[in-house]
Amino acid sequence: MIICLDVGNTNIKYALFEGDDFVLSFRVATEHKKTSDEYGGQLISILKNNGVSPRDINGGIISSVVPPLDYTLERMCLTYLKIKPLVVGAGLRTGMNLKVDNAKEVGADRVVNNVAAVNKYGAPLIVIDFGTATTFNVIDEKCQFRGGVIAPGIKGSLDSLVNGTAKLPRVEIERPDKVIGTNTVTNMQSGIFYGFAGLVEYIVKKIKREMKAEGVRTIATGGFSEIIAREISCIDHVDKLLTLEGLKYLYYLNSTEE
Repeated sequence: MIICLDVGNTNIKYALFEGDDFVLSFRVATEHKKTSDEYGGQLISILKNNGVSPRDINGGIISSVVPPLDYTLERMCLTYLKIKPLVVGAGLRTGMNLKVDNAKEVGADRVVNNVAAVNKYGAPLIVIDFGTATTFNVIDEKCQFRGGVIAPGIKGSLDSLVNGTAKLPRVEIERPDKVIGTNTVTNMQSGIFYGFAGLVEYIVKKIKREMKAEGVRTIATGGFSEIIAREISCIDHVDKLLTLEGLKYLYYLNSTEE
């Protein structure tokens, strides 16, 4: 069994796979000040509550966009799981060419999403991740990453709106029945929800026009992918496990003996 860690700015998502079979996934809050022992104790507790023994895990891989936690989580794996995890970064085989100005600037999460999407859905593709940031990744018909778009995240935009004003309340992010709100809460929900739905639809339209390719499909992942996909027609598939399945693929790709 292998363990995959997707370390984001807000959450750390874990998944266990037995071969190609998905076993379990869960998430914990990303906390920079936690020690490897604190993360390790938390992990062991969750595994035991789900009937999984740490001894059953014989490999692992980490994708991180939070560099200060890299050493902490690698040490956690060594201490509590007795494994040395692979880390997505320089030197790890991905099978994908990054046709951008500086490949080192591309976040590990974007690389993993792109690899997973190509292997699962083919190409050409647009891969959207609704995370702390909203990223659009463009993959051409030759399965090459050509670049994309980084926009604010939905939750972060709401937080900025609330924190930057004196009287606006914190609201749930959900689809209001009408665009025209009749109170402060529905006004805010309309702006956030329909604003991001429009942002996604317009950017996807512009990307497809620039790609000039036939049969471009759009794959969405991340926390708000389902709610946005229900509103607009340009998203073809929602895949909540895309990043974790990409980590699984990269683990086996790099563990296979030549």
